Amino acid sequence: VESHEGRPTKIEGNPDHPSSLGATDLFAQASILGLYDPDRPQLLTHLGEIRPFESFAAAIRQALDAQQGSQGSGIRILSDTVASPTLGSQIDEFLGRFPRAKWVQWEPFGRHNAREGSRLAFGEYVDPQYSIEKADVILSLDSDFLVTGNGAIAYARAYSARRRREGDQSQRNRLYSVESSPSNTGTKADNRLLLRASDIGAFASAVAAQLGVASAAGSTAPESAQTWLGPLVKDLQNARGRSLVIAGEGQPPAVHALAHAMNDALGNVGNTVVYTQTVETHPMNQRAGLAELVGEMNAGTVSLLVVLGGNPVYTAPSDLKFAEALDKVPLRANVSQFHDETAALCHWHIPETHFLEMWSDVRGHDGTATIVQPLISPLYNGHSVHEVVSTLSAAGVRSGYDIVRSYWGNQSGTSTTATEPQPAVGSLAPLPGTTPLSPFDKDWRRWLHDGVIPNTAFAPKVVTLQSGAVGSAPAAIPAGLEVVFRPDPSVYDGRFANNGWLQELPKWLTKLTWDNGALLSPGTADRLRLISGDIVEVKQGSNTLRIPVWLAPGHAADTITIHLGYGRARAGRIGTGIGFNVNALRTTAAPDFLSGVQVTKTGDSYQLVSTQDHWSLEGRNLVRVATVEQYEREPNFAAKQELQPITGLSMFKPRTYEGYAWGMAIDQNVCTGCNSCVVACQAENNVPVVGKSQVANGREMHWLRIDRYYSGDLENPDTYHQPM
Repeated sequence: VESHEGRPTKIEGNPDHPSSLGATDLFAQASILGLYDPDRPQLLTHLGEIRPFESFAAAIRQALDAQQGSQGSGIRILSDTVASPTLGSQIDEFLGRFPRAKWVQWEPFGRHNAREGSRLAFGEYVDPQYSIEKADVILSLDSDFLVTGNGAIAYARAYSARRRREGDQSQRNRLYSVESSPSNTGTKADNRLLLRASDIGAFASAVAAQLGVASAAGSTAPESAQTWLGPLVKDLQNARGRSLVIAGEGQPPAVHALAHAMNDALGNVGNTVVYTQTVETHPMNQRAGLAELVGEMNAGTVSLLVVLGGNPVYTAPSDLKFAEALDKVPLRANVSQFHDETAALCHWHIPETHFLEMWSDVRGHDGTATIVQPLISPLYNGHSVHEVVSTLSAAGVRSGYDIVRSYWGNQSGTSTTATEPQPAVGSLAPLPGTTPLSPFDKDWRRWLHDGVIPNTAFAPKVVTLQSGAVGSAPAAIPAGLEVVFRPDPSVYDGRFANNGWLQELPKWLTKLTWDNGALLSPGTADRLRLISGDIVEVKQGSNTLRIPVWLAPGHAADTITIHLGYGRARAGRIGTGIGFNVNALRTTAAPDFLSGVQVTKTGDSYQLVSTQDHWSLEGRNLVRVATVEQYEREPNFAAKQELQPITGLSMFKPRTYEGYAWGMAIDQNVCTGCNSCVVACQAENNVPVVGKSQVANGREMHWLRIDRYYSGDLENPDTYHQPM
């Protein structure tokens, strides 16, 4: 992380980390803006009244004392998915002292199906680690593995390494993509098949049957996919040990189990895929756990709930009615970077530190551990989740630095007695020490310097496919419209709704900004007599949603893709009230896709904003395409195709350019369209500028500017710092 005058300004990937390899995704690039968000809560509050952290700690201790006799039967901790070894250890210590307390993890998206699919296939939770660079033939079953999910950055690097035009052309790989919604991975596919999300399971079963997976015998593919089976299976079989089958996170556990069985049948295990323990410190069935927690809150058995991050009031399935259940808990505490929908219903709200302000640790996709270290002291009165959980511990409140350092000292088996003080945040000077450094201190310094703790990647595990555990996926659902739920490409599940860079970022493929819509194929829209901007009512049972339509070429027929993350009620001045909240349709029974929906045209319209219409690309040779055979005959075909001018799209008069001019060429064999470069450019050109102080309105003002965020009096534009 680059800093200027003690202020973090730009985030880049660590070349030494296997999950990064020097690159980042768009969320990492944009997270620098979140650090300076003026809507972050600045004070710890109890029922809206300002309180010190010591008051919160005292209230927690009192609640714990009352639970001693019942061994914590009324205590619940609700967190995001935890991949921090230190935080997992802290919660384990608490549960050891209160064995009847419970810990539930919840993410609205993520590895729910992959997690349960591994247990279905192997009888235990494991993570697959893919060696994309070794795969000659890849089958993607509704997976966007090049852009989203664990290890996406590393996988994109490995995939692209075999697609470069300048490389060894004999090493080219081949990608088959079967999907319902257009994805970045699908756009890279050599062969792409459009199927409804509910039909992909039947297709996977048919492929598995022809590959010799006994439990899938007799399965048949949907009629529209019949011609695909023979060539695909032959290609996979010809690449035994050099092929790969990957299931998407939106597909049910049975499809993931089938993918594991196909990789096993193809001899890929140990070659293009290995299995390790999970990056999550405590993998669990999160959907079942959240439903159980809501039932306990409704029953009145929960007396203390501590919510560590996340926003379950907004993200929980609609049928759980989480907000109503939460209101029945006598003592509720929330740790969050925003005073969001969940914080508004809790008694205690503790502002959470940004990751650039805190000490912590985390594991990468392969288990490699990293120490998270602050680059700046907390801008507000925030506390890390480690410090909040320490109020539950027997040792009492400790600093994040002491907690993380102590955990890793115990792991190393050496003394953690500090021979040097905690370093000043952002200091580049050598740390003072009055005695020789201990072995742990030397390791600690090296870990902080390198950003990677060596030899912490998980070793491969030997797993055995359970006999009879992997059956065929559910049969194809009868014809009709179905809704597919996806996290938004820019604001994800809503946690980035208040980030202006991400709101303005044109979403990959649709180029929509500041909104979400119901994506339909042009053919389906024509049959329903809809055009982009028409507001429709999507209904399933008693659940309804009004949302505008957006036509998306390359979309599966009879399928509606809806992105979550919008319609926030308490996101901040940027994200509140933007877009449409589609959580009303998402239930515990249908968290990934919903069949049997009714779509009715309302007659109303809504103006969706897109930076570029799809059809403005036609005939302009912006993307220059050739088959492999054409390329081999004429490798320089792209340079010989002239740009075809198109009239009516510019406010400027035509101009003839002579000589050299600036231009950009992008190798579409390599680029995945992940949008990281767009946000990186925004970040690079909006570096915080620190100017001299001045007196305004009787106060000394120290100016700090990032894009449209200013220090000073937000109600008085005269106090805004003018950009240099």
